[in-house]
Amino acid sequence: MQDLTQGKPIKVILQFTLPLLIGSFFQLAYNFADAMIVGQTLGQLAFASVGATGSIVFLILGFAQGLTTGLSIIISQRFGAGDSEGIERSFVHGLFYSILVSFVLSFLSLVGLRPLLEIMQMPQELIDGSQGFLTAIFGGMVFTVLYNYFSSAIRALGDSKTPLYALIVASIINVLLDFFFILNLKMGVFGAGLATILAQAFSVLYLVIYSQKKISYFKVHKGIFQLKKEELLVHAKIGFPMAFQASIIAIGAITLQVVLNQLGTDAIAAQSIASKTDQLAMLPMVNLGLAISTFTAQNYGAKKFHRLLEGLKQTLLVTVVWAIFFAIILIVFNTQFSGLFLANPSKNVLDLAFIYYIINGLCYWILSILFVTRSFIQGLGNGFVPTLAGFAELVMRAGVAILGAQFFGYAGVAAASPAAWIGSVAILIPSLFVFIRGMKKEGLIL
Repeated sequence: MQDLTQGKPIKVILQFTLPLLIGSFFQLAYNFADAMIVGQTLGQLAFASVGATGSIVFLILGFAQGLTTGLSIIISQRFGAGDSEGIERSFVHGLFYSILVSFVLSFLSLVGLRPLLEIMQMPQELIDGSQGFLTAIFGGMVFTVLYNYFSSAIRALGDSKTPLYALIVASIINVLLDFFFILNLKMGVFGAGLATILAQAFSVLYLVIYSQKKISYFKVHKGIFQLKKEELLVHAKIGFPMAFQASIIAIGAITLQVVLNQLGTDAIAAQSIASKTDQLAMLPMVNLGLAISTFTAQNYGAKKFHRLLEGLKQTLLVTVVWAIFFAIILIVFNTQFSGLFLANPSKNVLDLAFIYYIINGLCYWILSILFVTRSFIQGLGNGFVPTLAGFAELVMRAGVAILGAQFFGYAGVAAASPAAWIGSVAILIPSLFVFIRGMKKEGLIL
């Protein structure tokens, strides 16, 4: 466990971020492995059928991930305050919500999966593959949610290394199972989804065993599972706004996917490729966001308010520099990035992907500001402002996607995400200044 209330802010933030970054790289690696193995062995249609599911996965799993992140903020604040009993209560109530939500979401998503794909106007040549992949992913949702919860809870205590160790081995297992299910058992895209779920199940098992052996706050003992109404309300107040925030953003992504589906399989394939490069660009942004959230929560709980602004400013600088650097690399080596996922991509797919790289790459610096400021505000325990920012993302992404497709084709759709980032930042930045001004007025910071 790492106490983020001591030491130079940027130093402890980067130390905390490094294992997160490595872990996310391995997680991304097995997501890439799914995409590359499917694309290289099953072809462009299979690749597009998996890629077209991204917005749906974001809608369902994003809700659960937002919930577990919100629940972990309370653990961080109580850890910073030195409240051992409070940490234990938070862990139990968070675990209850995670299990409950995972089963409810799994049932609802499996029942409504085919109708949702049809409502989204998924091309007929892709719909069966998409349904097969999502059936595996949603059928094993409990493992995904529990992995996110245990990882978030452990990180809340300042330990970003343990989730990394679980991910490294899980990534290896995932790649091996990909080859086995797809090449040996001929299970197609369903096999790719099943490999991912089984790898995550291993991660959960590892983290549960570790928690019981090493973390006193999380050990199961007689009477630990007593739920209290006031604790349920406290955790719901932060957890569910963050969950809905993620789903609100996902609705915009689904709208974008519906528009893409109308542009044909080349546009879907190009977007599938581009979304993978987006994930690579976001790695440091997401993980520095997680770090600043934990850093903020711990220091807020410890009432060390003077450290908050310093950590925020330095983290913003690091993320913006990364965003500009990656954008240059992506645009210069665009063909090489696109060629990772398809053996023989058509020229039209490559051209469409390049359009995306230009439009989105030039705006990555805005995205980096979004991740850090939103996470900082969440670390303060405020779920309303990020949710409001999520609504702004939804409106901008959906509006620009629909209008952009009519007037500019795929280029208009590619501009939807930068528009969403701008809409979100337009809410987050003024709110951030309001929080800072309030702290200064109360004499909490100079």
